[in-house]
Amino acid sequence: MKLLRFLLCCAAAFVAAQLLAEVPPVPTTLTCDHMDMWSEGEETRAICTGNVTLVGTNMSMTCDRLELIATRIDEDSGAVPTLEKFKYLLATGKVKITQGTRGATCGRAEVFPREEKVVLTEDPVVVDRATEFVSAGERITLLRGEERVLVEKPRLTGPPIRDLGFDRTKGDNLPKANAK
Repeated sequence: MKLLRFLLCCAAAFVAAQLLAEVPPVPTTLTCDHMDMWSEGEETRAICTGNVTLVGTNMSMTCDRLELIATRIDEDSGAVPTLEKFKYLLATGKVKITQGTRGATCGRAEVFPREEKVVLTEDPVVVDRATEFVSAGERITLLRGEERVLVEKPRLTGPPIRDLGFDRTKGDNLPKANAK
């Protein structure tokens, strides 16, 4: 039983760490029903509500509300900042993050792009459809740079593992009674 738990934890850690795998950069797009954006010093802040969709390099995120902080956007371009300019994102309400065959759902996701860290709370679930692994817990923290995942009170599900016990049809595998 301990071996099974260990294997599931290792697999879940690998799957979750892969959520943030590197691919060539693509433009970042943000759509929503309403946005309130303002500048404070060297930062741009925004609150987006209603049908929020953020698509960036190798990922997409949807949610009900998104708060973001980014380094100041070039005032002439009017463009949404590239992901590396984002300092912090807080997604709340039916959060869904997708990357390839992997995805996560939760009620709240905090993204720290510069730290390569994502913190999922409020019933987080991470699914890898390619390996059939599902990780859930109270809090899931993905640390890309460390290829590490921290799961508080984990609940893991994976593909079946073949029976590792002895073959009951073969008599030589049975334990010997009173063997000395």
